[in-house]
Amino acid sequence: MKKLYSIITLFIFLLNIAAIAQEIEIKEGHTNQNKFRQLKDKFTTPNSQHTASGAPGVNYTQQQVDYKIDVILDDANQKLMGDESIVYHNNSSDILEYLWVQLDQNKRARNSKSPDIEGGGPEVLYSPEKFYADFIDKPFDGGFNIIHVKDSRGKDLSYKINRTMMRIDLPKPLASGKKFKFQIKWWYNINNHVPQRDRSGYEHFEADGNNLYVIAQFYPRLAVYNNVEGWQNMQFWGRSEFALEFGDFKVNITTPKDHILNATGVLTNAKKVLTKTQLKRLEEAKTSFDKPVIIVTQEEAVEAEKKNSTETKTWSFDARNVRDFAFASSRKFIWDGMAVDINGKTVMAYSLYPKEGNPLWEEYSTIVVAHTLKEYSSYTFDYPYHKAISVHSKNQGMEYPQICWNYGRPRPDGTYDDRTRDAMIGVITHEIGHNFFPMIVNSDERQWTWMDEGLNSFIETLTEIAFDENFDTGNLPKDIIPYMDGDQSNISPIMTQGGSVHQFGPNSYTKPAAGLYMLRETIMGHELFDYAFKTYAQRWMFKHPTPEDFFRTMEDASAVDLDWFWRGWFYTTDFCDIGIKSVNQYRVTSKPTSKIIELAKKYGIPVEQIRPGVYLTTDPITEGEPKTALDIKILKDYIDNHYEDKSNIEIPEYFYEITFEKPGGLVMPIIVEYTYADGSKKTKKYPAQIWRKNDKEVNKVVASKKEIIGIVIDPNFETADVNTENNSWPREEKSDFDKKKEEFSNK
Repeated sequence: MKKLYSIITLFIFLLNIAAIAQEIEIKEGHTNQNKFRQLKDKFTTPNSQHTASGAPGVNYTQQQVDYKIDVILDDANQKLMGDESIVYHNNSSDILEYLWVQLDQNKRARNSKSPDIEGGGPEVLYSPEKFYADFIDKPFDGGFNIIHVKDSRGKDLSYKINRTMMRIDLPKPLASGKKFKFQIKWWYNINNHVPQRDRSGYEHFEADGNNLYVIAQFYPRLAVYNNVEGWQNMQFWGRSEFALEFGDFKVNITTPKDHILNATGVLTNAKKVLTKTQLKRLEEAKTSFDKPVIIVTQEEAVEAEKKNSTETKTWSFDARNVRDFAFASSRKFIWDGMAVDINGKTVMAYSLYPKEGNPLWEEYSTIVVAHTLKEYSSYTFDYPYHKAISVHSKNQGMEYPQICWNYGRPRPDGTYDDRTRDAMIGVITHEIGHNFFPMIVNSDERQWTWMDEGLNSFIETLTEIAFDENFDTGNLPKDIIPYMDGDQSNISPIMTQGGSVHQFGPNSYTKPAAGLYMLRETIMGHELFDYAFKTYAQRWMFKHPTPEDFFRTMEDASAVDLDWFWRGWFYTTDFCDIGIKSVNQYRVTSKPTSKIIELAKKYGIPVEQIRPGVYLTTDPITEGEPKTALDIKILKDYIDNHYEDKSNIEIPEYFYEITFEKPGGLVMPIIVEYTYADGSKKTKKYPAQIWRKNDKEVNKVVASKKEIIGIVIDPNFETADVNTENNSWPREEKSDFDKKKEEFSNK
């Protein structure tokens, strides 16, 4: 009885010690439960349109807008004239008193406020074009000139233009389920996109006097009306891109007769605009799955450059269920194409490029388009459209449904280096990938840039690695370290409206992509991540998802609680810094340790009443103590009595207490590589939840059959750890050169 009392007393004592230790940790601020609390304080309340699972609800609706547009491209005067008929379908349950139309070209109007909001000092280097544009040239006379806005009977409609938005006042409120037809006639001067790196416009080639047009945001487009924002009528300042409704387009584009043109949608009058020879090559391309077929040759393009025809022809396109329309036109275009098998469906990969793009473009562009369509389809859904086009244009990297503009130009003599080639491959992969995000998974670019750029950059990364395993994607966790380790006053959370973020590229492209790569490779694993990501893509294809829809779906389809990850990576600017604070080696003994004896004395428990057991201690070994765990009788008896087959039992001989510290604010898994005395290595991953009760440091006891001689945290740079100096044990000493270098940089 007395022995039992001693054991109970010691047990209560140990519980008290644990409680005291926990109280001390709380007082010192070492607990940080809030980093693992659910994101209910950040997320909107789910409803019947956007559900708690992240899926569209039973009452989800979205509007539809159909367009018929006739366009004339005046090459001599660099002017575009258009006449469009619009059918607006009110599929919402709301009554609408007015419609909002986007006039993105007004960003280039002489009275545009966009230049006025940009601050900063002089650039380090100006190209001649940019210097002239910034300091010498008069403001470009851009922006829409609205000739009229009429209803379907030709009656003028009341409208008000507020910079890049136009409100059309309806004659009577538009009821749910009804549609409204109206017309807009307009024209604008086309800008030279090269000096200011604009999203659309023309590039002029002095050598032959020709222009290459990449035309987008060229027609008044309806703004989105949805059950989250109401009207998405945020002004277009020039950075954050677009929010658009799906619809059907019928577009006729009149150009000089010697132009080659391609655009969103199906070319419905190919026989009228192409020669018989070009038509034959086009048909050959549709059955060529292994290599591109040249449809318009370089020789034909060079010959067309000389003519400068004053005659015209009209190209007709029919595009169904797309959110936008864009086209490219020039007499300089070479055109090639090949067929791509997407799970039994033939999709065409095309490229348009001037001779200045060769030989690089002929060799790589269409091959990369085909590869991208296959890879993206495998991670999301089968590409639903019939084609994807890569157009070469200087300084460009811009995306539209089924067509995009891309940079990557060889030197004038046709030579190029690996950097130029890889940059071209990267931008084509990225812009073709935008067909999936946001052209199909139709997020709000104006509000949440990362939802298309970040997700697209992530799949781009996987696609580039599949193209070349050594490809430098620039989107891995290690690539975001300089940004995350930078000046916090110049960093924004990812969940910031796109036009207001600091360091737009790292914030909206690299960090989201690196975070998703981390989820797939380090936190969730391929199978769980891929299933959840594909579920999100398929749930929201041809719909308008919100950030919460993505976050919720990733958890709903994987059973992985990721609120801690979304909170840290997307809602804060915290960085990851996990290190090894200390390593203590223990030995096994059957005698009570000095610490236990000291505590027993403190609480009045006779030492002789502390029963023998299995203890880990740092006390010096004394004569007669066991040398191994199996030398401890009670442990040996336990094993003998409970396990007949002892062949798979490995008795550890070395014991270590490792204290991991976390100076950084982010919680992350601890990835540890152990190196043993025999030269072998083993990697152990401790889940991020190890930090749930203590945000500053955690201890782990590691038992090993072999002696551990080295420990490294995150050996493969998986967690974007900004400080590797505390990642190893024994601590690596800096060389004299590195010490001097650091000393110099701190001066």
